[in-house]
Amino acid sequence: MSDSDGFYRAFEDRERGSRELVLGRLEVYRPLLEHLVGLYPSAKGLDVGCGRGEWLQLLQSVGIQGHGVDLDAGMLAACQAANFSVEQGDALDWLAAQPDNSLALISAFHVVEHLPFALVRQLVAEAHRVLLPGGLLIMETPNPENLSVGAHTFYMDPSHERPLPPRLLQFVPEFMGFERSWLWRLQESELVRPGDEPLLGNVLLAVSPDYAVIARKAGGNLAEFEQLMAAPRGRGLEWACAEYDAQLLRRHQTVVEQTQGLAQRLALLESRVERLEHELVRHQHELDPITGSMGWLLILPFRWAGLQWRLLRKHGVRERVKALLGKVRASRNSGNSGPQP
Repeated sequence: MSDSDGFYRAFEDRERGSRELVLGRLEVYRPLLEHLVGLYPSAKGLDVGCGRGEWLQLLQSVGIQGHGVDLDAGMLAACQAANFSVEQGDALDWLAAQPDNSLALISAFHVVEHLPFALVRQLVAEAHRVLLPGGLLIMETPNPENLSVGAHTFYMDPSHERPLPPRLLQFVPEFMGFERSWLWRLQESELVRPGDEPLLGNVLLAVSPDYAVIARKAGGNLAEFEQLMAAPRGRGLEWACAEYDAQLLRRHQTVVEQTQGLAQRLALLESRVERLEHELVRHQHELDPITGSMGWLLILPFRWAGLQWRLLRKHGVRERVKALLGKVRASRNSGNSGPQP
């Protein structure tokens, strides 16, 4: 891709993130690089589309002699300023000129999505020929399983060809003769965790936005390398959908349990109300003979006098007189409010 006005370099600097951010993300590969150095102390590696050179810097830190090839002179400027071994040109042509079994590592970070699929296959085939026994091919690319990436952010880069589904890219090196390939999903957000409330973002954003296919050429101790690759990495779309469904089920179960608890409490309250109603009816039946008896009627004046005495003590003579006068006036007004002749 021609970049005579520096547009692509400026766009990458803005959208891909700072050098420190990218270096931090690349640290996940350090154990693999250290394994290669143990296998080949003078290991050499090619970085296809080396860009600003973050990967070359990591290779240098572990003792691998890295060389970068990139078509974009603007991107190579940062590598040249850091004195990395780089050149401008077509990496496939560079690979085709290399002898068999000459490199321990070939990497392509966010490169294959820029290529027609036939060139992706050609790149993998050349890598298999050039790699030493036990050598590694690493291809990292945007993950279209992440719905936001597949539907939106992938197309932010005008030089992208098309997204590559992870299982498709993983199959290519297996078909081309590599001993085995692994799939790593990468860069998933730590803000979304299993057990969170069910949110649409758990499906749209929880899936790893990038993935890498790591392929190993036959040779050396495969079992030792498999130990490095044993732990699963990242989140796929199936995981996100399953987690979202599980969150909904947990939420539904919680609501069901709360509803059942409220229903049990309501049943207890209804039972108590029913018992109280029975008690009230029983007491009413017991009270009716008392209130209708002659003895109850005979002591009515005494009970009224006792009530007045208690009110008098509580409110005082003046207040009680005012209250009684108020009742008298109210009674008179009530009597005078009938129809006039």
